[in-house]
Amino acid sequence: MCKNHHQHDAVTAAKISPEGASRRKFIQSSSAVGAGIMLSGLVPSLSSAAPVSSKPGQNIKSKGYAAFDESGVLKPWEFERRPVGDDDILIDIKFASICHSDIHQMKGHWAPQQYPQVPGHEIVGVVAAVGKNVTKFKVGDRAGVGCMVDGCSDCDTSENRGEQYSPKTKFTYGHPDERAPTGITQGGYATNIVVRDHFAVHIPEAISFEEAAPLLCAGVTTYSPILKFDLKPGDKVGVAGIGGLGHLAVKLAVAKGADVYAFTTTPDKVNDIKGFGAKEVIVLEDNDKLNEYRGQLDYMINTLPVAYDVAAYAAVVKPFGTYTQVGMPNGFTVSVNALALSASQVNFNASLIGDMQETQEIVDYCVEHNIRPEIQVIPASDVNKAWESVVNKTARYRYVIDSSTI
Repeated sequence: MCKNHHQHDAVTAAKISPEGASRRKFIQSSSAVGAGIMLSGLVPSLSSAAPVSSKPGQNIKSKGYAAFDESGVLKPWEFERRPVGDDDILIDIKFASICHSDIHQMKGHWAPQQYPQVPGHEIVGVVAAVGKNVTKFKVGDRAGVGCMVDGCSDCDTSENRGEQYSPKTKFTYGHPDERAPTGITQGGYATNIVVRDHFAVHIPEAISFEEAAPLLCAGVTTYSPILKFDLKPGDKVGVAGIGGLGHLAVKLAVAKGADVYAFTTTPDKVNDIKGFGAKEVIVLEDNDKLNEYRGQLDYMINTLPVAYDVAAYAAVVKPFGTYTQVGMPNGFTVSVNALALSASQVNFNASLIGDMQETQEIVDYCVEHNIRPEIQVIPASDVNKAWESVVNKTARYRYVIDSSTI
């Protein structure tokens, strides 16, 4: 396991090098990644909500960092959460990590947004209150929240496909919510959060809060397709894009016994990626390099958060192998040359985060197998600089916000 980085001044090196600019041009960079919160028809804000009270059934005071327009610039904001309901828990947030999806959504890359809006769906903390029906958690438990906070826990869609595909599911931020004082769900760059108990997971003592946070989106988003691959030792797995999601995909596939081929446009990541256990690291200056690996891999996970040529990457997978897209670019759009894709005979699919069982599983699996994300802990005041670093591809590999600094 490569060492983790816990530092508050790690974002100061977010300058764009000429090489970085060239790489961004190559993959048409902008933002985003695998959790995908697809929103439309947002309801108006209810900013004139009643004053907060500490009594049961009253709104919960919160502080956070919110975007106020499509510039995506985050600023401190005081707001209110909905009361703790009978099936809810209140979590005092300790850490929340930064996902490229946060940037995409706050900047309106996926759909028009309602503001102010607090991003963040990789959240860990301590349970501070529970509703009367809650048996899964008690006050003082360590808990985590990913991309979902409410919805159906037992309907057919949830049971058969995963809660993330249920039309009743509410995603963690920006989702219309008639119970929220602001009219929408507000995310985890904040001091606390109210969530239905079904949509929280237990965080074991054996993993630190800050290392657990990225598992709740980046971890489960890559773990879910790896489970569906049903890997056997020696299977060849490609991972494209070695950032917050990709570096965890490499570690998880290696832990499952796969030979991992990592595709990156960032040469200075090569030694890191080898340290994650990759069998081979391929640095791409253009798509021609992909031809050398045509038809060689059994599976591919593509985490690229930008528009790119799917068929060029899919060609490295063997005929009838599986290619899974988890990165979410602007407008959710990637280009596909139908003839080239058909010539590869690859089974192409996309995967949206993971269900709640998989979310608990990824946390437990990483504890059991000593898998940890590579992180840099930052104060909340550095969040805008951290976002610049994520977009410019200088993050190594997941920024985690210390919520005590909000």
